[in-house]
Amino acid sequence: MSIPFLRDDPLPTGAVEELGRFGGTRLRRIRCGNPGAFTFLGTNTYLIGEGQGVAVLDPGPVDEAHHSAILAALDGETVSHILVSHTHRDHSPGAAPLAAATGARTAGFGPHQTPREAGGEGGDFSFSPDIVLADGDVLDGEGWRLTALHTPGHCANHLCFALEGGEALFSADHVMSWSTSVVSPPDGDMAQYMAGLARLAARGETVFFPGHGAPLPQPAAFTRALLAHREAREAALLAALTDRPAPVEALVPPLYGPALEPRLRPAAARSLLAHLIKLAEEGRAQQALDGWHRSG
Repeated sequence: MSIPFLRDDPLPTGAVEELGRFGGTRLRRIRCGNPGAFTFLGTNTYLIGEGQGVAVLDPGPVDEAHHSAILAALDGETVSHILVSHTHRDHSPGAAPLAAATGARTAGFGPHQTPREAGGEGGDFSFSPDIVLADGDVLDGEGWRLTALHTPGHCANHLCFALEGGEALFSADHVMSWSTSVVSPPDGDMAQYMAGLARLAARGETVFFPGHGAPLPQPAAFTRALLAHREAREAALLAALTDRPAPVEALVPPLYGPALEPRLRPAAARSLLAHLIKLAEEGRAQQALDGWHRSG
């Protein structure tokens, strides 16, 4: 099944996009100027609500221009909460200067779960929320209510947020409109990621607002396509395994083909490793000293 990615996002960096009202709540988006191979055109910051109790979701990296754009968009309004979907460095470090400027409390699942020395790559180890949110916890503000959904896989402490009213969900990096997500062990977990995709696909929202890329209409069909893609990749990987152990890097070319950009090969290898760990947990693959082979 092909995935209908949205590769066009005309929002200028630093500009404020009025997304409309969902469940009566005003939503706005500002994109940070941190484009890259894994951030697309930049990190999306969302302003949820208006007036004297706005929530800011994912303030992004420490970036003075983005910080100023957020404050300018909120001129005359008050920030009550700063929400963090997960502690990767392109999402959470901006929470500290924004909290210092506004006095708002931060909220998230918790600190980065995988220590730096254990392979917690890309983690922001400085973030610790004032308000700890578990799966199903509800956060209320002025004219808005959000339910936290713990969706590990891309990051162990990843949260999506469902807006009351059933129309909109902030899917962060679990479901992005422009690309698949990186799942890199040990902080990333493919079994959890795929379970999260199934969970989100079964929901009834009519739009997802991702951490990178344009808003995603018809999110259920798109999310099912993401899950089908992972299932197909896993089946192809299982078919590629033999009785002779092979290192993960040797499995990248036959599974991804010659069109894969060289800069993306390390991420592809991490994704395959995540699949292999899942297959090993299911008893369908085994790891040896010199690589991976099929079980039995």
